Amino acid sequence: MSVTAITLVCNPDDEALSDELVDEVALCLLDYGDGAQIMRRTLAENIAEDFLVEWPAGRTEAEAALGPILAGAPVDVIVQPAAQRRKQLLIADMDSTIIGQECIDELADFAGLKAEISDITERAMRGELDFEAALRARVGMLKGLPETVLEEAFRSRISLTPGATTLVATMNGWGARTMLVSGGFTYFVARVAALVGFHQHQANELMIEKGALTGEVGLPILGREAKEAALRLHADAMAIPLSQTLAVGDGANDLDMIGAAGLGVAFRAKPKVAAAADASIRHGDLTALLYAQGIPQAEFL
Repeated sequence: MSVTAITLVCNPDDEALSDELVDEVALCLLDYGDGAQIMRRTLAENIAEDFLVEWPAGRTEAEAALGPILAGAPVDVIVQPAAQRRKQLLIADMDSTIIGQECIDELADFAGLKAEISDITERAMRGELDFEAALRARVGMLKGLPETVLEEAFRSRISLTPGATTLVATMNGWGARTMLVSGGFTYFVARVAALVGFHQHQANELMIEKGALTGEVGLPILGREAKEAALRLHADAMAIPLSQTLAVGDGANDLDMIGAAGLGVAFRAKPKVAAAADASIRHGDLTALLYAQGIPQAEFL
């Protein structure tokens, strides 16, 4: 019999999942499933609830059924087959996912070009511009920026998204492989990967000569297709089925890897990405990806 996992998650700082709200959801699922068996498990009090239902359900129909109950509530709904929920490979985007910033926009601020470059970044992440062309254009605008700005930007501007370290440490703890794959720059990606605990990282290279940015990026450029390729390559190398992979990102250049993964998650993402992903996290932090795998808070590392 097909079993579906339906997970409700809110932001840990909010604790919006009251007993009353969760009871309403349980009654709704019982009614919708026409009496089919439901198992409820609290993953974190007032933060995450898990339901296993003995009927097949997709994201669209589950969200439609629960919509009237959850309307206005800051709660994310994750719907997936219950089998093989605990993943063995995590591929994560960095900018606006593992960290709260877009590194190139922060570098642009030092050049007095943040408004102009941020606009291009936003349009590229929405899928309105070709990623590689947009990256070349933005990096070109930074030509002549002192290399020392990279360290200053990393030290003063970059902050981890809540839950990032817990997500990676917990998945590492059960033997999963974790990888940071970014269309951003190795200077930042290598440091964030080490800080968070990712096993591997992959990114683009800013070209530097005589202590200043040349306005060029190393080839080949890691873009949308390369992110999916990284997912498939590393899954194959470790003999991990794609069904056992998890990908998370926020921009249009993450669409292919999100689509290829066993569970593709849009994290506070652009509308196009949120609509295409298996799950969209709008309210929770990155520990939502652990709850999505059925992991209770008590097992977090």
